[in-house]
Amino acid sequence: MKTAEKYGKKASLALNLWVKLARASSTFNKLTTDNIRTFGLTEPQFAVLECLGHLGSMKLSVLSKKMLVSGGNITCVVDNLENEGLVERIPSKEDRRAILVRLTPIGEKKFGEIFIKHAEYITSVSSVLDEKEQEMLAALLKQLGLSLQEMHLGKVK
Repeated sequence: MKTAEKYGKKASLALNLWVKLARASSTFNKLTTDNIRTFGLTEPQFAVLECLGHLGSMKLSVLSKKMLVSGGNITCVVDNLENEGLVERIPSKEDRRAILVRLTPIGEKKFGEIFIKHAEYITSVSSVLDEKEQEMLAALLKQLGLSLQEMHLGKVK
């Protein structure tokens, strides 16, 4: 029995979307994670370098929110990057209680070297879709993501 016959056309369509989205996301994530590992970094380490490289120094709590990870996890990731000389903790000039994290000169150099390579890799992987298709897919995924966030927060019934 076909899914549509068993659950209805709408459910069949939604289930089909879910499976294809999950498979594409999983494959895309595996490819990008493998690429990040070629730089000698974990995905969270790369994300910290990327955040700091593009946005500049910030508090651990802000970094944690941007990366959607817990404070304990971000502390461990930053500790490891600090041990490698890629980031450093500095006191905030505005708030004596706050500690900021920033890239060291070595971290800035590494970020400059690896991010362009990662961007080129993402461009290559994404090239299976033309530019218009990439724009359309990005817009649809943004719409889906924002709508699902609202549903999750109970704003949509």
